[in-house]
Amino acid sequence: MTLDPLAILTAFGLIFLAELPDKTMFASLAMGTRMRPLYVWFGTSTAFIVHVTIAVGAGSLLSLLPDMAVKLVSAALFAFGAIVLLRSGGDDENDEDGAKTLTGFWPVYTTAFMAVFISEWGDLTQITTANLAATNGWLPTAIGSAAALMSVSALALLAGRFIAKRVPLKTVQRFGGLCMAALAVWTLIEAFTG
Repeated sequence: MTLDPLAILTAFGLIFLAELPDKTMFASLAMGTRMRPLYVWFGTSTAFIVHVTIAVGAGSLLSLLPDMAVKLVSAALFAFGAIVLLRSGGDDENDEDGAKTLTGFWPVYTTAFMAVFISEWGDLTQITTANLAATNGWLPTAIGSAAALMSVSALALLAGRFIAKRVPLKTVQRFGGLCMAALAVWTLIEAFTG
């Protein structure tokens, strides 16, 4: 198997553009305002690598997964995230003392990993990766896809960090909670209409 630079760039470009407006990008942004961004990035990146591996290794089997169940679990996780963010964004006068931020590598890593791992099942980027692997080879597709997904997550986390430094934490938490609630509703709609 040779490393075809064009196949790597093709995979990177297609997956980057497909993931940019995706719900997991917005989830990464929301987690980055609440948790340590580097830890979130490690968690999301690991989940993306696992999904790229699955897509490349068993792309044809992805269509057999129960789409409805995956979307319902994903919606529940987004709803849980919304509740956590909205409850922590309460009416406390002191933003720093009133906010309970999830800290520590393993709790943040696990939360980020699970949020992305569950919500990416059967996603457009996973299906696209499987299709690219079938036509362009597994190795260049895996490299390009993983790099694209990790880049989008990094961009979202940088944007989240930038926002968190300039906007009061309470406002960020409320906005993040509303985004997570919208993602939960969006995922439910996808589950019942898709």
